[in-house]
Amino acid sequence: MQTLMIVRDIIHKYRQSSQTLAVVLVIFVLTLSMKSQTTSAFREYQPGPKLSGVIRSWGSDQMGPLMKLWETGFHKYQPDVYFSDTLKGTATAQFGLHEWVADLAVSTRKIYPYEFYGVYRRSLLYPVEIAVASGSYNVPHKSAALAIFVNRANPLASLTMKQLDGIYGAHRTGGWQDLNWRTEIARNADQDIRTWGQLGLKGEWADKPIHVYGPPGIYPGGISFFQSRVMGGADSWNETLREYDDRAKMMDALSNDPYGIAYTSLNYRTRQTKPVAIAQNDGGPFVELSRASATDRSYPLVRTAYIYFAPDHPDGSPAKVDAKIKEFLLYILSREGQEDVVREGDYLPLTPAIAAEQIRKLEAQNPGKPAEAGEQ
Repeated sequence: MQTLMIVRDIIHKYRQSSQTLAVVLVIFVLTLSMKSQTTSAFREYQPGPKLSGVIRSWGSDQMGPLMKLWETGFHKYQPDVYFSDTLKGTATAQFGLHEWVADLAVSTRKIYPYEFYGVYRRSLLYPVEIAVASGSYNVPHKSAALAIFVNRANPLASLTMKQLDGIYGAHRTGGWQDLNWRTEIARNADQDIRTWGQLGLKGEWADKPIHVYGPPGIYPGGISFFQSRVMGGADSWNETLREYDDRAKMMDALSNDPYGIAYTSLNYRTRQTKPVAIAQNDGGPFVELSRASATDRSYPLVRTAYIYFAPDHPDGSPAKVDAKIKEFLLYILSREGQEDVVREGDYLPLTPAIAAEQIRKLEAQNPGKPAEAGEQ
């Protein structure tokens, strides 16, 4: 944050002067410094034994530029490993694993419960999920964080996650977390929040109904990030939810509705709407959505980009992962791989703690022999 303030001050000081080149050079140096500060805590990549063969990826076209950066960086260490990408959209990611035509499923979201079973059918093992980057803080379709908006006339400044659940959710018996139905997610209708007065607003606001806006539900069998993160994976919604497939039209409606609330990515903000700060817990802290709060994940509604692979256990042996797949993912989670995320510019790097957790997950996998394309 201090570095950004320095950059802003330099631009303001010299924007009317002839010292443009000097300003550009200073900003370039400071940008490199910011990059170093962002990724310095990650583990440096330590190349393993030389490997060869092709790694096939199916999935998100939005992650295509980031995948190219990772592949180019990895190829410097493993020049005999090549890549074949079929990136048509996240909806195709798991299909590639199911049909044995992909080694990696590149996904802008967590997979839905029913998507686990294609890989399970082939090997009696579930796909392994590796978080590879934090989502953008304001770029749609790139795992963008969710901002919670109200009309600018609304005095509300902050909400807790529990309050969001009360606003958007309803009575439920449980919720899906991956493949598990969690009954501890259950709650009664007495926790519903339907008026602004229930959120502490006084005077003329106290008895006004909350008009709830949101994107359409994911059917059949899908669970959105908002459902998973805010509602515990439940599918019991506020009975007055107004669904909009067009986010811009939704925000136009909110712009003209002082009693409305909506969630979408930050870039859809209008002059008549404002995002509110969100707290994970009732006691705070309340955090506004920004690049900084998305990068350190202090903002509770930051999303994640993933890569999945299918372990195998031929001939009844312990589950194994192809050595070159494991090595490529270790590169992605390293300092060098997360610097590639910074270079891409839209996605954000993981936190060092999350990256370390993914590395431990990978290192727990038994390495198998490198498989040529089609062997699996």
